[in-house]
Amino acid sequence: MMNNYSMIINGQSVAGEAGSFAVIDPATAAPFAECQAASLAQLNQAVDAADTAFNTWQHSSHDERKALLHKIADSIEAHAAELAEVIVREQGKPLPLAQMEVGGAVAWTRYTAELEIPVEIVEDSENKRIEMHRKPIGVVGSILPWNWPLMIAVWHIMPALRAGNTVVVKPSPLTPFNTLRLVELMNEILPAGVVNVLADERELGPAMSSHDKIRKIVFTGSTPTGQHIMRSAAANLKRLTLELGGNDGGIVLPGADLDAIAEGIFQTSFLNMGQTCAALKRLYVHESQYDELSNKLIAIAQQQKVGSGFEEGVSFGPLQNKMQYDLVNRLIAEAKADGATINETADIPAGNGYFIAPTIVTNACAGMAVVDQEQFGSVLPVISYTDVEDAIAQVNASENGLGGSVWGADIDEAQKVASRLECGTAWINGHAEVLPHAPFGGCKMSGFGVEFGQEGLLEYTTIQVVNINR
Repeated sequence: MMNNYSMIINGQSVAGEAGSFAVIDPATAAPFAECQAASLAQLNQAVDAADTAFNTWQHSSHDERKALLHKIADSIEAHAAELAEVIVREQGKPLPLAQMEVGGAVAWTRYTAELEIPVEIVEDSENKRIEMHRKPIGVVGSILPWNWPLMIAVWHIMPALRAGNTVVVKPSPLTPFNTLRLVELMNEILPAGVVNVLADERELGPAMSSHDKIRKIVFTGSTPTGQHIMRSAAANLKRLTLELGGNDGGIVLPGADLDAIAEGIFQTSFLNMGQTCAALKRLYVHESQYDELSNKLIAIAQQQKVGSGFEEGVSFGPLQNKMQYDLVNRLIAEAKADGATINETADIPAGNGYFIAPTIVTNACAGMAVVDQEQFGSVLPVISYTDVEDAIAQVNASENGLGGSVWGADIDEAQKVASRLECGTAWINGHAEVLPHAPFGGCKMSGFGVEFGQEGLLEYTTIQVVNINR
């Protein structure tokens, strides 16, 4: 069935001109389907289609766009079971989590539909009126990751459309099918050319970044790729939203209620098998509670059921790809060699799937790769600290600045510590919670620009000041 999902250019299904590539089921490490690949000539066709469609789409009314986005949400909802199944097959997450991803895509689409784009009055005096208008930018290029492939597609595409832009989207070659299906569904509702989708293994992303007719790139992925996009985008001064790597630190303050927070810490560290940009990836615990909290987290890890996302009762699926699987295994092995303790965890199924059970690494410290590097997988280093000032300094020592968290019983104290973290979002007694109405983005090497809410929508617009002399 998935082999039949097509790329879309100007509202039409198209066959790829650059052959095809295998898509791997991470639960078996074996190919389950072939995806067609687009040529660079087809990229130009897609951008031209989006550019032509923009001439009309930019003048559509806010009410029209709202109504169409709600219709898209209806269609995603109607095809929820199919989309969730595709996510499990190509991404690997357990089916309930995939169903949550589809539900989130629906909710985000509906919320984005209802956002307003106001005209701001800068001056309104006897002789002059100055208005600040927000206009769409043009063709937006969306380059997607493999960890939340449907949800992040919605995060990129829906605000672009709501603001009056047209879109060319490229899914990750590791998880192309749910995005292809999403854009098929959207093209049953939208005018031709408004959203186009192309898949390939490696050439399209760089070509999109330097394309002279693409006016903005929105990218979620690694910092090195984001840097490459930024260099390529200089040719026509593209607008950019870059949501890049995160190595989020969390600080547990002395006296925290460990029974109240242990489950939350575990779930937000291992959300999507740890393959979430804003997951908690380094945990700093005061020495007075270090052993107790470590033991609680180890116990939760041992309770997980690891297996195929389609298997009943599975709470923990495979990592998505071999590169990530090899990286996480290497980080665990290096941590052990460096003197950290690798704690016993849940059983993994036999076979060739990319399974690594959730792994708590104790006696970890700065200087170990598992602490200093973003793992993006099913491992959590737990670091003991003596002084809160030192914990803050260690969290801020990372070159990343996506998210951070503080866990403690005293909210005022936690807020004081949170305000000193160098990150785009600081959570208190939580982590990794992203919401459609709360702006989200990073600082330092975690990128720039925000997504979600009014601020996220306005990232897809350009300002025009209208200066009226009466």
